[in-house]
Amino acid sequence: MIRDREPIRVALLGCGTVGTEVLRLLQDQPEEFAARTGAPMLVTGVAVRRPHKHPEVPENLLTTDAQALVEGDVDVVVELIGGIEPARSLLLTALRSGKSVVTANKALLAEHGSELYAAADEAGTDIYFEAAVAGAIPLLRPLRESLAGDRINRVMGIVNGTTNYILSAMDSTGAGYSETLDEAGRLGYAEADPTADVDGFDAAAKAAILASLAFHTRVTASDVHREGISAVTPGDIAAAATLDRTVKLLAICERVIDEDGTESVSARVHPAMIPRSHPLAGVGGAFNAVFVEAEAAGQLMFYGQGAGGAPTASAVLGDLVAVARNLVVKGKGPRESAHAQLPVQPMGKTPTRYHISLDVADKPGVLSQVAATFNEHDVSISVVRQQGRGAEASLVVVTHTAADAALSSTVDKIAQLPIVREVVSVMRVEGEPT
Repeated sequence: MIRDREPIRVALLGCGTVGTEVLRLLQDQPEEFAARTGAPMLVTGVAVRRPHKHPEVPENLLTTDAQALVEGDVDVVVELIGGIEPARSLLLTALRSGKSVVTANKALLAEHGSELYAAADEAGTDIYFEAAVAGAIPLLRPLRESLAGDRINRVMGIVNGTTNYILSAMDSTGAGYSETLDEAGRLGYAEADPTADVDGFDAAAKAAILASLAFHTRVTASDVHREGISAVTPGDIAAAATLDRTVKLLAICERVIDEDGTESVSARVHPAMIPRSHPLAGVGGAFNAVFVEAEAAGQLMFYGQGAGGAPTASAVLGDLVAVARNLVVKGKGPRESAHAQLPVQPMGKTPTRYHISLDVADKPGVLSQVAATFNEHDVSISVVRQQGRGAEASLVVVTHTAADAALSSTVDKIAQLPIVREVVSVMRVEGEPT
């Protein structure tokens, strides 16, 4: 009988929005979880900094001594406190002492994932982290397990709900960045300090995890080229609309093959214009979606709620059930797969496309001078549109694919032309073959 088996003892580190939901569901559905895992699951302690702020947690479970809880008589440590320290030290202690780990800590995994994986391998324990990217969306396990026999070429997605809400609202209302950010804060979509979201740090950590899994290569957050959305203007949104496109903050991880056949990995986060016909273009509000391109499976899309207490708790509990099942049958989950060891390509060598808006003088020869500058840098033009007269004269150029460094240096040279009054905006273009 399941109820006669020794329980799986669980230590919970952190009891915020997600942790509260995890604890509630475990306590409300003990028979259900026991049936799924093959043994009862018992929460033996909840480590928090301020116990008086957690009246919903039974007093006998609360502790401020996370270290003692981790070192105690537990089988699984669920880490939901976030940040690098003390989370890193606590999880290393847990893994090295033979305890399995479930974590939602994308920053920790993006910076110290290899250290955690090595500790788990040495001790023969599990580390699961589905909730670290895209909340409730089953994404990491398909990359880690379901597509393990396939060759993934590209992963492109919207992995931050705050920035997606802001850009979606700018697109639908025409409002500016600052006022939309304020509205996101009032609605609870943006933190009091939104820096990690709007400057792309959150998405970059997630991109590092996605690239590591997809390409069997260790990629850290510092390897990911990162740009945020604070410079996106209503003019950029309007310019995208004229091309039947919309603007999204994208995490893009791809396998790049040079002319000599050398393979490398590109990982980047930045705003980009994508066609409204692309599956990611219709992802609105605070939702997340990730588009995967694999050789055998073809194109796959994963969509759903990327944050929030209950959605993220769903992913955490899925991992907890998997770990508990492994403990019951004395098995092990998937290990780190970094055998490919591909180099990470610098952003300057990464092939991209640019949309460039120029404020130009209304004089003959403007287009020819701009085109000549592109030609000097071996960058070809896909679309060019000149509009307005006099002080309102402007030029819009969309390039074909070229190395990002070549495109950047072209823009710098164009800005120095006497006939160019201002480079109004520069944005990358994604989402269709060229």
